[in-house]
Amino acid sequence: MDSEVIMLEKLPLYGSKEAVIQNLEDAGCSTDIVKRCITCMEQGKKKELLERLEEHRAGLLNKVHKTKLLSMNEFCREEKQIDCLDYLVYQIRRC
Repeated sequence: MDSEVIMLEKLPLYGSKEAVIQNLEDAGCSTDIVKRCITCMEQGKKKELLERLEEHRAGLLNKVHKTKLLSMNEFCREEKQIDCLDYLVYQIRRC
């Protein structure tokens, strides 16, 4: 178990559970992934949280690579989700 507590107040521009949930949703996370990530945060499981986020990011990146033939709007949406996820991971690693 990773006992490193993730303090929301240490996450600049977040500071609330709702803001983190919104970021996860903006990053394309399903309701299940959001719940699991919030549980990890509440239980101080930083390593597990980062692993879950990396797994989701890898899935998004794989989707981006597969959608090269789709419309540009679809491609941009996936890239924006990766940007949201990357920023959240950056903030979590800083605390």
